[in-house]
Parts: sequence; C-alpha cells; structure tokens
Amino acid sequence: MCGFDKKLTECSYDELKHYRLAKSDEKIPLFDEVLKVIDGKVPLIVEVKSEGDWKKTTQLMAERMDSYRGCYCMESFHPFAVKWFKDHRPEIIRGQLSTNYFKDKINRKWYEKFLLSNLMLNFLTKPDFIAYNHLWKKDFSYTLCRKLFKPENVAWTIKNQKELEEAEKTFDVIIFDSFIPKKRS
Repeated sequence: MCGFDKKLTECSYDELKHYRLAKSDEKIPLFDEVLKVIDGKVPLIVEVKSEGDWKKTTQLMAERMDSYRGCYCMESFHPFAVKWFKDHRPEIIRGQLSTNYFKDKINRKWYEKFLLSNLMLNFLTKPDFIAYNHLWKKDFSYTLCRKLFKPENVAWTIKNQKELEEAEKTFDVIIFDSFIPKKRS
C-alpha cells in the first residue's frame, strides 16, 4: 500500500507520516483524523486488531468512539475484544471476524486455530454478526453456527463480481474491495 515491507507496529507515527498511500499524495492518517473527516456522514465498521495488547487497543478505540457523533459497529478477530464491547459498550453492534485458520495457514497454536475456526467462543462473546471469510462458507462449524444462532452473516473480502454473486446466496452483507459492484436491476 505504501511501498515498504514493515509492520505498522514497528513504526513510529513520525516515520509513518512520511509515507504516501498507493503512490498518491495522501499520508497515513491518524484514527482521530479519519473520524474528523467522516464526521458521522456515513456509518463505520471499526476493526480492533488482535496483534499486541488487544485490551489496551480495544479500550482506546472505545474511548475515541465515545465522543464520535456517527453510527458505527465494531468487529475483531479477537473474541475477547468482542466480549469487552459486550460487557462495556453493550449498545454497540459487535461482530466476530473469522476464517478457517487451518486452510488459511495462519500461524497460531493448533488449539487456537481450532477454537477460532469453529467459532467456539461465540457463546461467551455473543456477537451480533459474524464476518466470515467467504472462501470457507461451507465449513461445517460456520454453517452450524448460522443455523443455530441466526446471526447476521457478513462475507469478507469479496474481490470481484463473480465472488459477489456467489456470496449473495449465503451472506446477508458483503464487504468488498478492489472493485465496484454492478448495480442490480
């Protein structure tokens, strides 16, 4: 996105502000700058990243959003970030992001992959929606969770019209990237 191969967590903001997004003149904005620009004009999906200190990140994000005038929901791959919102900001719509950690070859301990792939902590976190990797929509655990608990189902991340048309058969909401969907007639 910025032409460098380094984790954001390894960079200071002083370093980051010198990079430009996608060969444009736009710099990487601070979260507060994004909120100021959007200013409640459109609803937001705010993802709490699970790397590092998830609890501190979750609390800081919630504090920033407390003064935000617009509509938003939160989502995270980290079930306890979702649970934190359930316990501390129950009025906020919460989403559990997930995928098949085995098929995606995500570097985690086997039991973490098992718990997260199979949405086994949802009984604690009680998400309002599940945002699942559309590639694995036929996984048994995801299908079972959809049928038993009937959450809103969100597909991520759709990259083209063909994927969109296929995902619309299973999911209620679509998160897309890198293309503009064709208008329905």
